[in-house]
Amino acid sequence: MLLYLQLFYTFFKIGLFGFGGGYAMLSLIQGEVVVQHSWLTPQEFTDIVAISQMTPGPIGINVATYVGYTATQSVWGSITATFAVILPSFILMLTISRFFLKHRNHPIVEAIFSGLRPAVVGLIASAALLLMNTENFNSPNVDLYNFIISIILFIAVFIGTYKFKTNPILLILACAIIGIIVY
Repeated sequence: MLLYLQLFYTFFKIGLFGFGGGYAMLSLIQGEVVVQHSWLTPQEFTDIVAISQMTPGPIGINVATYVGYTATQSVWGSITATFAVILPSFILMLTISRFFLKHRNHPIVEAIFSGLRPAVVGLIASAALLLMNTENFNSPNVDLYNFIISIILFIAVFIGTYKFKTNPILLILACAIIGIIVY
């Protein structure tokens, strides 16, 4: 029972402070579930993020669902973590929606959102940097071949997404095929 309470509290806190959506939440989730509570290893977390990106729905909620199940080996863990991560947003939206619609053009409200935008970009950048680890890219000291392949795939996907606006599903499929061939 204590594990479920810890899971609820952890994901409620993440949902409360995870401004910027699921990708911004990833660094918070990793800090809590990998570093602080050790519910997952860094490799398991990386795998869960990859699966969460490929499944339908918001990544933050998907990660919470998978972490809840992995930490408790129970569907109730999934339900607890998922409910906890969306509850703060639900409460906040109910509370501030009337206020925001009435005062959205007020200078103070505009200033708050101007301050939140860089913080959201920072959280998303932090999530990207956290995923640039040895589980995803290997290490040039350990396995130079796999490190070079990982960097080439990263650069190719970045260019495909940024310059050519390639559909992410096609990029995932292409990388899966390349992974099967190369590895």
